[in-house]
Amino acid sequence: MVETLNTAFGKQIKEAVSRSNASTVITEHNVYQEGDGNILPLLDEMVEALLLPGSGLDGLENLEDLLAKAESGKSCLLLLEHYSNMDLSIFSLMARKAGGRGKDISDAVIAIAGMKLNEDNPVVAAFASAYSRIVIYPSRSLHGKPEEIKKVELPRSNAINLAALKALNQKKVEGKLILVFPSGTRYRPGVPETKKGVREIDSYIRSFDYLCFVALNGEILHVQKTDMMNDAVSKDVVRVTAGPVISCAEFREKVRAAAKEDEDKKQAVADTIMIELEKMHITAETVRLRH
Repeated sequence: MVETLNTAFGKQIKEAVSRSNASTVITEHNVYQEGDGNILPLLDEMVEALLLPGSGLDGLENLEDLLAKAESGKSCLLLLEHYSNMDLSIFSLMARKAGGRGKDISDAVIAIAGMKLNEDNPVVAAFASAYSRIVIYPSRSLHGKPEEIKKVELPRSNAINLAALKALNQKKVEGKLILVFPSGTRYRPGVPETKKGVREIDSYIRSFDYLCFVALNGEILHVQKTDMMNDAVSKDVVRVTAGPVISCAEFREKVRAAAKEDEDKKQAVADTIMIELEKMHITAETVRLRH
């Protein structure tokens, strides 16, 4: 029998919902949401239960370098691969377990999160509330919607995203590390388009000073076609790998200069990010398999 989040962690799920004060409706007035320390231990407990010996974080020194730059007033990005709704939980826990300034790194993270994490399911909202985040209304959410829905939702999405941008511009120079999943969605095996970088990521690269790429290897939560609570869980060796600190301006200029004249340069930046993450993932996988 395949274990799911529901069957494996029913106790923690019930407790998270009972403890949570998560907002289930997002407006322009609550786009920034501070992490809830009452929920975090439950997420840690779930991740710990699924990690096998050999799990850990590589490249702590790179994350410490990025944090130092953030603390000096520079704006800094973490660009992570995205395989499951436990990715942020994995990164947060691994950083805190890594020693050094790992806890400071975890505490400094603010994730960019789509609003459906708050609005679609109270359990998912409770879990998401464990971590500080800025909530956005993803533009793709309106793709293919009927015109009557777009007329109502477009003004709302504009208001939410404008407020999110203001919050981002404030927080990114307060010693924080802004975490973004450049694919914008979880990767689903056999669906290669879910690993394509979203065009909007170019705007982040343009407006930040430094970045680190972060690869995630090993899977403890497997995406299913139904809701997150039915995602399958399994134990695995999980490695988080942080690459060196990179200048956003230099990275972006190099990609744009190499792009063809008629190429969409914003998409070229997004595609190159995903290529770099895939390279890191492949290299890190050989290391993981030795553990």
